[in-house]
Amino acid sequence: MWMQDLPLGAAAPARRRVRRLLAALLRAASRSLDGLAARLAVAQPAQVAEPVLEFHAEAGAPEGALYIDGRLVGHVLGVNRL
Repeated sequence: MWMQDLPLGAAAPARRRVRRLLAALLRAASRSLDGLAARLAVAQPAQVAEPVLEFHAEAGAPEGALYIDGRLVGHVLGVNRL
């Protein structure tokens, strides 16, 4: 690909108009594509339901185990049933 630095002021008036027109077209295309991307963007996922709290104090289960959504988050000290 042929590339050459050419200051805008050094170009002939007709070429300057073409460059300005092309720049305006590129800016307009960019705005259009930005709007299209915003419309096609993936929708935000629905809010997750409230967490499910579980407390286990059964035979064979850890005493006072506290679970949120099925994941052990800790133990309630001194409590073996609710």
